[in-house]
Amino acid sequence: MQKIDLQNKTVLVTGAAGFIGAFLCKALLTAFPETNVVGLDNMNDYYDVALKEYRLTEIKNTAIGATFSPLSEDANGGFTAGRFTFIRGNIADRAMIDALFATYHFDVVVHLAAQAGVRYSIDHPDTYIESNLIGFYHILESCRHHPVAHLVYASSSSVYGSNAKIPYSTDDKVDHPVSLYAATKKSDELLAHAYSKLYNIPSTGLRFFTVYGPAGRPDMAYFGFTNKLRAGEKIEIFNFGNCRRDFTYIDDIVEGVIRVIQGAPEKKNGEDGLPIPPYQIYNIGNSHPESLLDFVDILQQELIRAEVLPADYDFESHKRLVPMQPGDVSVTYADTKPLEHDYGFKPQTPLRQGLRNFAQWYKNYVK
Repeated sequence: MQKIDLQNKTVLVTGAAGFIGAFLCKALLTAFPETNVVGLDNMNDYYDVALKEYRLTEIKNTAIGATFSPLSEDANGGFTAGRFTFIRGNIADRAMIDALFATYHFDVVVHLAAQAGVRYSIDHPDTYIESNLIGFYHILESCRHHPVAHLVYASSSSVYGSNAKIPYSTDDKVDHPVSLYAATKKSDELLAHAYSKLYNIPSTGLRFFTVYGPAGRPDMAYFGFTNKLRAGEKIEIFNFGNCRRDFTYIDDIVEGVIRVIQGAPEKKNGEDGLPIPPYQIYNIGNSHPESLLDFVDILQQELIRAEVLPADYDFESHKRLVPMQPGDVSVTYADTKPLEHDYGFKPQTPLRQGLRNFAQWYKNYVK
């Protein structure tokens, strides 16, 4: 493994206004006081843009608070605050991506931008091809022509499809995706492997498992459930409640990403004199699948505790058990032993604590 010192380096984070991207930007600015962070996001309206603006404000406040620097803004909706620069742009815009790499000479790229959502991919395939395939290809091409010390990119637990063997291991075959979203993420892993082999680009893919926490995505179950329960609507629990998910708290995800950033796969040549691909894949999950029914029960308890819901809320009358949806799987369960071995890290946050943090944030945010 090649160690990378992030001090005095420039890091590109794509999807910077997204859930993981925003938390990562804040963590990098806080933990590495001499690191410059460039964030890129197209601010699309897949979900409420106001939440993305909120996250950007949080990053901005972190950056300004750390340096007491003034804020400068550009005509395209971008800005610079201290050591953080935000650029509004689309990774599907090849010329813009090329210009970005030529201007900033990134040392590390963390590629999180993607069209997310399993169910949305069933009816909106074009957006997944444009963002998850074409957009990632542009990132790879730019890393090829403007070499970086490490490319870290987001994959997904969805690549495991309906694999019967659990926990899911990165050694398992993942050739049978059950959604277009999963297929694009598996394709990204293959593209990254090819570019690592051909152009000796150190790259690491991270298969995230059901990330949750404050300021998360509204299309995720815990956030959507909260919105509906607060509005007095019924929530639908799929597979009649017989699903289990490896819920992973956002702080654990970010700590894992930062550790991985600082340790790139080492460049080596094989016996034929050609590069052995400096390429790795890791799971980042809590390694503790929770029943969806238990998850919802804890969620409603914490929403009552945070006074998002009244103490006498009739929860039973607001839930409905329904069949499995296309593209879903019954269980996700991460084998994280390689991550523990190589980086000494394993997610630790208990589900109740994570949902408590979310409920308290939600109470403040909806005000």
